[in-house]
Amino acid sequence: MRTSVITRFAKNDRALSGRRRIATVAATVVLAGGVQLLATDTAWACGDYRVTGAYQAPAGAPGLSPDTAIVSAGSTVVADGSWNEVSLKVTNRADEDAHGMEPFLGLVTPGPGAAARGKDVRVQFQDHTGAWKNLQLSEGCTRVVDVTGSQRQRMAAHSSMTFRFRYSLASSTPAGVTTVNLLASTEMAGSQGPGDSGFKPVKVTHPQNTGTGTGTAKPAAPAKPKPAPSKAAPAKEATAEAAEPATDRSQTAAPAAGAPKASAPSAAPATTAPAGTPELARTGSSATNTLLAAGSALLLALGAGVLVAVRRLRPRR
Repeated sequence: MRTSVITRFAKNDRALSGRRRIATVAATVVLAGGVQLLATDTAWACGDYRVTGAYQAPAGAPGLSPDTAIVSAGSTVVADGSWNEVSLKVTNRADEDAHGMEPFLGLVTPGPGAAARGKDVRVQFQDHTGAWKNLQLSEGCTRVVDVTGSQRQRMAAHSSMTFRFRYSLASSTPAGVTTVNLLASTEMAGSQGPGDSGFKPVKVTHPQNTGTGTGTAKPAAPAKPKPAPSKAAPAKEATAEAAEPATDRSQTAAPAAGAPKASAPSAAPATTAPAGTPELARTGSSATNTLLAAGSALLLALGAGVLVAVRRLRPRR
């Protein structure tokens, strides 16, 4: 007895329906994974290994960047624009020279709430000539403000060097920022991974506005002299003479019209360093954002392809 066409079609339809359900679930999982990777904003996604504490590199691993340690830094900082120096010790433990090594200094605001922003922070680096150079900053994810580069140079094998930075927090720093963590690391061209990193918590205090706007107290008015019975006129003359020196002092305190005015120090002109001297870096630290974006795009494309294939599996009626 031959099976009816309708029965066979129903059986095939159930089989195809099951396969379509499985394919649809798989496509949903793939698409959800891609969206999660695109929306991720964590230390893992940013690739910043320094924010949770001092990182310890695997012992004996080859091709790592030099180790970095914070050897000198204050435990407090006042958000008034004043400079705070930080010394970093960089050590190359490898058996070969470290070419293109570059120290970095950044800070992260721990916890939720207000955070220090790029406009609140300034960082300078003391170059090989002893001059302080302004460094460009970038705001990364996980509330990090980091320099984009300092100065690249070569380090001999089994050697150490000390680098000096200084940073400041402006008065515009949010009042809710009470602690920042200093982050120190060193990168190297062609590195197979990071070396040890430095980490130091610093307490932030905010200056109190106790003045009247000018920062000086208003002088009290001079007491009026009591008139004498027969010497009223001389008393007025003495009062006038006592008032004149005060006027003279206020005039002499102001600079003369022809006197030269002090000018703010101007930035040193850009010069080309001779051969053998380090040069300022033009590129910042590497990140894994490109890799994550490419992986997310691949997952999204794969999910879309599965959905198209599912639609084509539907039987033609």
